[in-house]
Order: sequence, then C-alpha cells, then structure tokens
Amino acid sequence: MTSTQTRLRDVKRPRVVRIVTLLCTLVTVWHIFATFLWISPPTQIRTLVPGNLLTSYMIPFFGQSWSVFAPEPINGDLILKVRAEVEKDGKLSTTDWVDATAVELAMSHHNLFPPRAANLGTQQAMEYKNSFDALTPAQQRVAGLGYYKGTDWEKRLSTSITNLAATPAAKTYLEKERHTLAYATQVARAVWGKDVVHVQFQASRQNVIPFAERNNPEAKKPALQIVNTGWRGTYEYPQQDEGAFADVFLPALKDVTGK
Repeated sequence: MTSTQTRLRDVKRPRVVRIVTLLCTLVTVWHIFATFLWISPPTQIRTLVPGNLLTSYMIPFFGQSWSVFAPEPINGDLILKVRAEVEKDGKLSTTDWVDATAVELAMSHHNLFPPRAANLGTQQAMEYKNSFDALTPAQQRVAGLGYYKGTDWEKRLSTSITNLAATPAAKTYLEKERHTLAYATQVARAVWGKDVVHVQFQASRQNVIPFAERNNPEAKKPALQIVNTGWRGTYEYPQQDEGAFADVFLPALKDVTGK
C-alpha cells in the first residue's frame, strides 16, 4: 500500500457528510418499511406506526395497491366532470361540463415521469362513486338533490343523509363528498374564475370489454354508470392552494381542448 493510499484511508469524512449519509439511510429505511406495511395485508405490525402517520405519509404521493393484478384487476374507466354556475352582472349562467380526469390524464401522455396530479381526479371519482354505491336508495336520492342555498346547506345535507340511516357508510359518503366538492371547486375556479357561485360534479364509471369478448369485433363496452349529484355551494379546505392548482390544471386543459 502506498503512502498516499494510507493517508486517504486515515482521512475521516467531514461530520456534515456523515450526518447527511446517516439521514439519507434512515429516510430510505423508513420509506421501504412504510411501503411494505402499506402494500401488504393489514396486520398488527401496522400498529408500530402510531395514529394516522402511515396514511398521511403514503397518500397522495406514494400510494400503491395490487389492483393491477388478478383476480380483480382494474377493469373500468373512471370519469369526474365538473360544471358551475357563474354570476356576472347579477345574472347566473351555467357552464359546459369539463372532464377533469381527461385533463389530468393528458399530463401523463408521452411523459416518462408523469406528475402525481395526473391521477387525482380518477382517484377521487373512484372513492366518491364507491361511497355513493354503499348508500341506501333513499340516501342516493337525497344526494341527487340540490343543496346550495343559505350558509347552512352542508349541515342540512348531512342531517338529511344521516337521518335516513346513521351508518358508517353514510359517514364515509359525506367525507368523500366533501373531498370531491373541494376538488370540483378548485377545478371550477381555475377554469371560470372567482365568479363561480355553485358547483356540480358528476362521477361515472364505464367498464372495459370483458376479457372473454376481447376478440369479438362487435363487442361493445358495458353501459356507463353515472352518479348524478345535485348542485352544491363552493367548498375549500384551508390548506388548498387555488393558484398552484390552476398553474398545473390550465395548461393541461389547453392541451386537451386546444383553447
């Protein structure tokens, strides 16, 4: 061994380099462990992570599932459309529908590293429709009514749903509706501005052609499953950033519509 090699071996790395290396190692170990817990079947091991920490860490950036594999692979297209009532010069006008999922999916076209935003609308459409399907027929009819007048409209909607059946499914639905409405409000304000006063969203699903009929040239997709929700007042969470959302959403909308 040469004297130069001996001196290099004896030189210690600077403390800041060692600290950064240690932190990177710990973050990597935590991420691998969290991902393992998230994608594996729920067990008592998950209790090692306190409270809602695991979900908060994995969603929305690192969420994964086995739904692309058999026996229940993804087999349908989910769509979330938004429209609004806009007030100008004291008059209300109703906009056309905007397919928010088509806009966001456009961000992943010809993109090796698509942004997480390319899947937000699809995820929200799935969660909302699943929660709606779990309601009773009477509750579904209530969800289809318009709730937007007055400042207590959200409380009236919640009371109407829970009075019919105060079940966990009702609680989950109201939570998912609030999330979807907040998302729809962002879309509406990004597209039509601050004059938006009411919002309506529509979630739907269309299954793909069954595998057994894949070679049938006359095969058609199953009928579209539409969830029609009534008009709502606008809603937003304190942590939402409408400006940042519009900066991402509007260029993708232009790519889809050409306008």
